[in-house]
Amino acid sequence: MIKKETFTCIGCPIGCTLEVTMYSEDNIVVEGNLCAIGDRYGKREIVEPVRMVTSSVFVDDGIFNVVSIKTDKEINKKLMIDLAKELQGVRVEAPVHIGDVIVKNILGSDVNMIATSEVLKKK
Repeated sequence: MIKKETFTCIGCPIGCTLEVTMYSEDNIVVEGNLCAIGDRYGKREIVEPVRMVTSSVFVDDGIFNVVSIKTDKEINKKLMIDLAKELQGVRVEAPVHIGDVIVKNILGSDVNMIATSEVLKKK
């Protein structure tokens, strides 16, 4: 079965409109891309789309009430809603440092949520 989709490439600032046709997993044709990034993006997007995810979680006893976090690598796009639900009840204790692992192996995905900012402890 042939699968055909249209995507806006997010690989570079140009934002090409890609027409991607998948005849099989080994035969994918990408049209509309102005660079090789669009070709790679279109092929991956039609087979298994992934995203970096950013969010924030609450901090206890910190000079700020929240800390920004992100995935340490891309995660399957299908998991994004479950990931957001999983983060709803997460709280961490200050201090928090950039790169600290806030949630390890979220949803069993081998992806960690890490801090992207510092939150010092209240004095």
